[in-house]
Amino acid sequence: MENGHIDGHGAVRQLRYLPAVGSAYGVEVLDFAALRAMDVHRRRVQPQRPDFHVFALVGSGTGAHEADFHGYRLAEGSAVWIRPGMVHRWSDIDACDGPLILFRPGFLPGFTSAEATTPACWQLDQQRLSLALLAAEHLGREHSAAARTPRLASPALLAHLLAALILRALPDTPAPTGAAESGSRHTDVFRAYRATVEEHFTDWHHVADYAQALGYDVRTLTRATRAATGTGAKAFLDQRILLEAKRLLAHTDLPVSGCARRLGFRDVGNFTTFFRRQATMPPAAWRAAYSTAGPGGR
Repeated sequence: MENGHIDGHGAVRQLRYLPAVGSAYGVEVLDFAALRAMDVHRRRVQPQRPDFHVFALVGSGTGAHEADFHGYRLAEGSAVWIRPGMVHRWSDIDACDGPLILFRPGFLPGFTSAEATTPACWQLDQQRLSLALLAAEHLGREHSAAARTPRLASPALLAHLLAALILRALPDTPAPTGAAESGSRHTDVFRAYRATVEEHFTDWHHVADYAQALGYDVRTLTRATRAATGTGAKAFLDQRILLEAKRLLAHTDLPVSGCARRLGFRDVGNFTTFFRRQATMPPAAWRAAYSTAGPGGR
């Protein structure tokens, strides 16, 4: 399932996708019970950063989860979607039961906007939970059949079943202003922008850099980002940089100057100004507050 190592600057386990035997299709289906059985040393309660997606449904039981400085209570009907790069930990899943699906980035194309706007955890009502669990069971059966009988394996079929499961479980959220008329072009533009931000946010801090690289003007990127996420391109970029800054401050022992360099700020003063403007406190104060509160305390 997972292969992890400790980051050289802190205590976050970097998890790489390592499929189990018979799961070499970009997706793996298991459940909370299997996770507990495989994790006898309870490493799940420590911060971890996967390079793959984790989608889970709580069919019964209660527990707790933390993702990127937000704590969530888990109960029957909870849905969890951990995207690649998120720092999360299963604070308490000893009493949780339900399916977990792991899948590689790119295995499920076309969900860029949903990934950007869906929270890490939300609640399904009983009817939608029942339908989502049925979808997960169907995916699990097809996955098991593919593992047992390779001639039946169809990555395309597994991808479609996974898409059906996530579509069934996605929370109802109001469409951002302008989304109805944005069309596929805005979706494609935002997908390209988001991917390029992920690749270059530690080097490029201005939307104009992305516009030049992608062959669009700044207004086009802003319209596409607002249609997909409800916020502008600059705010989207700044929030991505801020999130990584918080991750570095909370989960590594890098000094503030080292965090600044890691994020492409040549001057620690500029980084401090940026962080204070976005987080309403300087980075050292934020780190101290997080350390005092402890994981899950913010």
